Amino acid sequence: MSISFQTNIASMLAAVNLNNNNNFQTNTIEQLTSGYRINNSGDDAAGLAVANGYAANIAELTQGVLNGNDGVNTLQIIDGGLSNISTMLNRMQTLATESASNTFTGNRNTLNQEYQTLIGEINREAGNIGLSSANPTNATALSVFIGGGQASGIGDTVGVDLANGKVDATALGLSNTSIAGTPVTIGSAPATVLATGSTETFNVSTASGTSTIAVTGQTGDTVASQLARLNNQLATVGITASLDSTGTLAFSSTSAFSVTDSGTTSLSGGIAAAGAVNSALNNQTLVYNNADQAAPFTVTEGATTATLNITTGSTDTQALQQINTELAAQGITDVVAVATGTAHTFSLQGTGQFTATANAGATSTVGNYTSGTGNGGAAAAIIAVTTAVQLLGNVQGTVGAGENDLNYAIGLANSQITNFSGAESGIRDADVATEAANLTKAQVLEQASVAAMAQANSAPQVILSLLKSA
Repeated sequence: MSISFQTNIASMLAAVNLNNNNNFQTNTIEQLTSGYRINNSGDDAAGLAVANGYAANIAELTQGVLNGNDGVNTLQIIDGGLSNISTMLNRMQTLATESASNTFTGNRNTLNQEYQTLIGEINREAGNIGLSSANPTNATALSVFIGGGQASGIGDTVGVDLANGKVDATALGLSNTSIAGTPVTIGSAPATVLATGSTETFNVSTASGTSTIAVTGQTGDTVASQLARLNNQLATVGITASLDSTGTLAFSSTSAFSVTDSGTTSLSGGIAAAGAVNSALNNQTLVYNNADQAAPFTVTEGATTATLNITTGSTDTQALQQINTELAAQGITDVVAVATGTAHTFSLQGTGQFTATANAGATSTVGNYTSGTGNGGAAAAIIAVTTAVQLLGNVQGTVGAGENDLNYAIGLANSQITNFSGAESGIRDADVATEAANLTKAQVLEQASVAAMAQANSAPQVILSLLKSA
């Protein structure tokens, strides 16, 4: 290469290398001061795309851990309420067992007052934890998004199905149970599961009238699930269905009622048109002839006598209404008449002693008087509470399993966060030891480049020496 004033190739090469070495040193200092190997897209575009994917996964899982902890907290609140309800059920079982003994000499009404108070408290606490008909906030399929699935929407959530998790008194089959009443058995054989699609109909009569209640078999049913659906409907008329010690269907209430059924060989125990009245109350049967003149009956309770004026030709519904209106109007308020399912036949039921008499000349008749029994309701309550404990246990099992599932999911998410962070770090973070060595290298190269450039810039001065010689 010739020596020239015009073009100093050596200086130009030195300038290029000085610029490269300066960029190398600047990039090294940037990595050391930021801690990142990739500080802009140009540093490693492909690596940055992968690292950003890991960062998104970490962000999702970090929030997922918070979601999971919120879910666990919610389930723990529910679990605490369920534990308290379990304690109350134990107390109710104690009260029912005490009342069920024939040797009990105390006042069963006092026991029943505490029992009924506990039913009310169960309803209140079930509402507070969102597992009641009044507040079904948590009685649903809960879904907690954790994230971490390898495909969108797959493996991202943990579900806790509490759709059948209500634990109020109605859902547990405790509404209208009493440890002071007597259960009425309907049928003579243990209840069996209604076949899928098969329907059993119950006609339930109270002082307010007659209701038709139907239960239809569904796939996967058990006697308990069908009994629960029956109780949901009976709750509106103040009656509770249960299974007695032999598994036979029984009904109980603190108020007057009668029950007949369609005779389907299943829940009813296989007796066609089986029926019963509330034997916990004092009972007397009236058979009304609607051809009678007015006032075929009188009812006496203590010093009070009511004459039942029934219009000749009245239908059964009209006669019942007139009987109950006359009883209340004439001062007998704790005795009522209900339909029995048999035409023109009514059941007078009351908590106190009373007598019914057919008036002279009437063709209507009066049946035998039956005194109410005292502790049979407690036996039914024991069975109802036992069933309630099992139903509550099912909900507690679901909640407990949900807590465990969420804790497992949180553990996995934390592990994934750690591993994703490690993978992102391997791509994005700077290797401090390597970059420290690079900084030393860059500084030496830059100093060498500056020195070499100085030499290159002074090289043309040699030409002046040649000119002086000339």
